[in-house]
Amino acid sequence: MVSKEKLDRINELARKSKVTELTQEEKEEQQALRSEYIANFREVFRGQLEQIKFVDEDGIVETDKDMN
Repeated sequence: MVSKEKLDRINELARKSKVTELTQEEKEEQQALRSEYIANFREVFRGQLEQIKFVDEDGIVETDKDMN
């Protein structure tokens, strides 16, 4: 999970970019933070998707692994 401090920094840079142009270092920092945030989001989302179970009309539970 991305820390609260990093999320705050992402938001701070986003707000600043609306008012003034970011420096090259800030742009690089923003891109790195966003990449980390997206990678974390994908990991969490994939874990949620892997927990999904499908139930057919007869009540039989199938996981994604059973369907392949």
